[in-house]
Amino acid sequence: MPSYDTIVHAPKVLLHDHLDGGLRPETVVELAAEVGHVLPVTDPAALGRWFVAAANSGSLERYLETFAHTVAVMQTGPALRRVARECALDLAADGVVYAEVRFAPEQHLEQNLTLDEVVDAVVTGFREGSALAADAGNPIRVGTLLTAMRHAARSQEIAELAVRHRDTGVVGFDIAGAEAGFPPTRHLDAFEYLQRENFHFTIHAGEAFGLPSIWQAIQWCGADRLGHGVRIVDDITPGNPPVLGRLAAYVRDKRIPLELCPSSNVQTGAAASIADHPIGLLRDLRFRVTVNTDNRLMSGTSMSREMALLVDAFGYGWKELQWFTINAMKSAFIPFDERLKIIDEVIKPAYVALTATDEPSQ
Repeated sequence: MPSYDTIVHAPKVLLHDHLDGGLRPETVVELAAEVGHVLPVTDPAALGRWFVAAANSGSLERYLETFAHTVAVMQTGPALRRVARECALDLAADGVVYAEVRFAPEQHLEQNLTLDEVVDAVVTGFREGSALAADAGNPIRVGTLLTAMRHAARSQEIAELAVRHRDTGVVGFDIAGAEAGFPPTRHLDAFEYLQRENFHFTIHAGEAFGLPSIWQAIQWCGADRLGHGVRIVDDITPGNPPVLGRLAAYVRDKRIPLELCPSSNVQTGAAASIADHPIGLLRDLRFRVTVNTDNRLMSGTSMSREMALLVDAFGYGWKELQWFTINAMKSAFIPFDERLKIIDEVIKPAYVALTATDEPSQ
């Protein structure tokens, strides 16, 4: 089976990663010192452990506190550029060749930046990080997703912001936040605007809440992808073979991508363990499954680690890892010809080579 060390060198595609959930612990410490923000601990290694422990605690308050610390140090243009630049470098070093990283501009206005200035800083950071990664021999392309908070009332404004920056690096739109009590239909005007503008969007749905959230995201709002979507398994009756309900069948038939985040789903209680994660069943049933990190800092994870966990839990080999990777690249929000080029010229040749190295000599 593929080892972690070899998976690191395999090209990977990431569609669901939060910028404020992926900072380097040492960066949090340095930026916090600059702005006078008080952290639970100031040793970077200890702080990294604190983030993971808080996310694993089962306490919603402690989990949310982790983001309070990262967002607090991301309130200036230079800080946003640094975080985005380091994000691109870290993903590239892990073998990610294409990533879509999301963040909520409305959460970064405490130092009087405008929404456009926030986006400009992040996009510039991604561009700088990608250039440095290419110089180091780890080319990566990063697209930006702008997220609106579903409990707030700025989704139309953020949707217009995303379209305004569509030619400078923003490739899509998202809504995030608590699902229960905040259905996606509250933001229907924003989604209808994006559809009129021929713009892509994904919706956090089917993680903490169930099938109604998924149904609204798809049938009312027209989501291109489902952020998480793991609860689609609630519409599948176990058996030999399993029986798909009408919503699950629709999601599979329409090839609607599921942005599954195994480690994060375990932390939030959507799955009891990696081995119990519905990704195994959904992959066997040939849903459009993708593997993602969600919040690398809070989960202490990376794309290579997520794939290695699946190898250990389900016995996957290079064939399955390539399948997940191509699924994700097919589902990206960049033009078709650009997706196809990465699949044909980067992903497939690399996996052919990796598979060949694992074949016994004749």
